[in-house]
Amino acid sequence: MPAFISKRLTKAKNCPLCANDVTVDYKDVTLLRRYLSERGKILGRGKTGICPRHQRQVTKNIKRARVVALLSFVQG
Repeated sequence: MPAFISKRLTKAKNCPLCANDVTVDYKDVTLLRRYLSERGKILGRGKTGICPRHQRQVTKNIKRARVVALLSFVQG
């Protein structure tokens, strides 16, 4: 028996962005706020359930929206 037991998720989650054929845009603040914690941190794929491709797009667009002051860097 291995000493290390993996804690990976066994069930694959379906990406809500792929299912609805959504394009991620930095101007869509309501969509981007879904992927931020209450402290303003970007949530990971394990919590949000989005695919790697959309996670990269969401991260890039959140950072872009912060620079043009559509989203704040820190919530509070």
